Amino acid sequence: MNDITFYQRFEADILAGRKTITIRDKSESHFKAGDILRVGRFEDDQYFCTIEVLSVSPITLDELTEQHAKQENMTLVELREVIKAIYPSESEFWVIGFKLVQQK
Repeated sequence: MNDITFYQRFEADILAGRKTITIRDKSESHFKAGDILRVGRFEDDQYFCTIEVLSVSPITLDELTEQHAKQENMTLVELREVIKAIYPSESEFWVIGFKLVQQK
């Protein structure tokens, strides 16, 4: 069983170390620094790696910066659009910083 899932389109960026944060809603704000998580694809829950949580901090859409976008391997405009598409009715989020520990 996986602890967290990502859309398949993000898998290659995570495995290559280009995506080092994820922005989630309150339902996934319980993670804490030091947690080791099994990661699966959202579409089929197939395990593809293990990550270590480095940090968890609250943020709003307006507080997102170019640095956050870089850590997501996107532009700031793309990042805001993706978050709005995934969480259309949310305004408060949590930035989860992580590092790749093990690939499948």
